[in-house]
Amino acid sequence: MTENPSLPRSFRLLVTGGGTGGHTYPALTAIRTLQARLAADGGTLDVLWIGTPHGLEARVAPAEGVPFTTVATGKIRRAANPLKMISPANVKDMARVPLGVAQARRIVSDFRPDVVLATGGYVAVPAGLAARMCKRPLVLHEQTVRLGLANRKLASSAARIAVSSESSLPLLPEAVRGSAVVTGNPVRPEVLSGHADKAVAALGLHGFDRRLPTLYVTGGAQGAQQINDVVRDALPWLLERANVVHQCGPANVEALRAGVAALPPGSADRYHLAGFVGPELPDVLALADVVVSRSGAGTLAELTALGKPAVFVPLASSAGNEQEHNARHLQDTGAAVALTGDVTADRLRDALGPLLTDPARRAGMAEAARAHGRPDAADRLVDVLLSAASG
Repeated sequence: MTENPSLPRSFRLLVTGGGTGGHTYPALTAIRTLQARLAADGGTLDVLWIGTPHGLEARVAPAEGVPFTTVATGKIRRAANPLKMISPANVKDMARVPLGVAQARRIVSDFRPDVVLATGGYVAVPAGLAARMCKRPLVLHEQTVRLGLANRKLASSAARIAVSSESSLPLLPEAVRGSAVVTGNPVRPEVLSGHADKAVAALGLHGFDRRLPTLYVTGGAQGAQQINDVVRDALPWLLERANVVHQCGPANVEALRAGVAALPPGSADRYHLAGFVGPELPDVLALADVVVSRSGAGTLAELTALGKPAVFVPLASSAGNEQEHNARHLQDTGAAVALTGDVTADRLRDALGPLLTDPARRAGMAEAARAHGRPDAADRLVDVLLSAASG
């Protein structure tokens, strides 16, 4: 972390971005980190978040006590064929952008932020353009390996572009590389402070055999049918080699519970099925020796900061196929395994077998994963915000 000998007594931060957790939680973590840094020096932070009324940020920001407002915006639906981009829905949404820019310009002009932080998502475009119009420094934060659509549109307007990976730098347009800095992707501090024994107590995992490795399977908050299906098919094999915590999504619990009813008692005691893992997540991650999950940017940031061996099953429909790029990037350095295309129980067994049975293999992958992790990413991003604000 860079020392800031003279922090401002008060600081005004405008945040924009959201739609998904990948854009929302890094912004929230940056707010909290800047708030704490200023408070430790006797300073205060005034913050305002511009988002969409229906995105995740509309729930998260108010729940966290962050003032929140919305502007009109439109989602651009991408297609491989440029002609298909000119769809009625896209034309209608693009027509909303000028109204959103006008609204955002008024908000920026009234709030007079010291800096504007944009973390991506289509709502960032009007606020980012308004920052340029009002001559306020704009800092972009990109969570994924390649710049997302919103950040690509705003790159030429940015004072700084904070990226999460060194491998992003050569992918940036040459004209903006000079303004880029590698910060990593901010990880919620609580994720890094889990305790394995607390997970055992909180989830009642007393049937787990701690001499075996523990596998954590997750498809995200809603679960992932693809992951659920292959884990169900491989479950008897898995439970011979590991304890399993399976976060399957609230809508999928009953179907999976019926499917595993025939497990022998000894095996069943080593399988914990949960619709959703909430406050216990840091402790579950501390307990896990290996993780099977999607490969969104937030998940990668958390698992690499913790140094967790992982088998990734990328979401094929992710924007710009970003999840596959994320997973392959880590696989290329031995920090994870990427399962793409047609994922079967056999392929999952082939990927997990060496990790579950060979502690040295797990340790090697954990070390490679940790080399990509940036647990201090939030502090690095705050350094960039303060630097951009001071010119």
